[in-house]
Amino acid sequence: MGHKEDLLEGAKRCLLEKGYGRTTARDIVAASGTNLASIGYHYGSKDALLQQAFFALTEEWGHRAGPAEEVTKDLPADPYQRFHDVWERLIATAGASRPVWKLQTEVVTRMDDDEKLREAVKEPQREGRLGMAQGFLGIDPEREPEKARVAGLLCQALATGVMIQWMVDPETAPSADDLTAGLRVLMGDR
Repeated sequence: MGHKEDLLEGAKRCLLEKGYGRTTARDIVAASGTNLASIGYHYGSKDALLQQAFFALTEEWGHRAGPAEEVTKDLPADPYQRFHDVWERLIATAGASRPVWKLQTEVVTRMDDDEKLREAVKEPQREGRLGMAQGFLGIDPEREPEKARVAGLLCQALATGVMIQWMVDPETAPSADDLTAGLRVLMGDR
């Protein structure tokens, strides 16, 4: 790996260990084995590097939760079973993905004071929604853009809420069975 990749990997480690606000340029340099000047050369600033590292961690979580290519081929035809299977897979990542969700929560709380960060997060968030619609539900954003958009909004809202509940109290956080039963109640099927 070159300095650019080393910096990104070092920044990812620092974000997971120290968080967004407490990670310094010196921390990144120590974790990456590079030098301070290489941050500016490769990324322009520490903040730009941290943003890239944050997006990389979020994308890696998305792949662990269920990349579209592997997930959509095995989706059950029954919508309730599909919903259950998707959330079972997502919830299975709760323990391992806790540091990423902790980081995401911190980043969200920083946005009121950091307009550049807010702007940087908007497009990846939109892409993430579409990825969830495709990966979790098999909806092709190219063929059905509006259906993918609204399904992605719902998936993203549910994922955030479910993961926060798992962070707060794993013993009472919802299971895939709970979520599916709740959906059935909402849809009037129970």
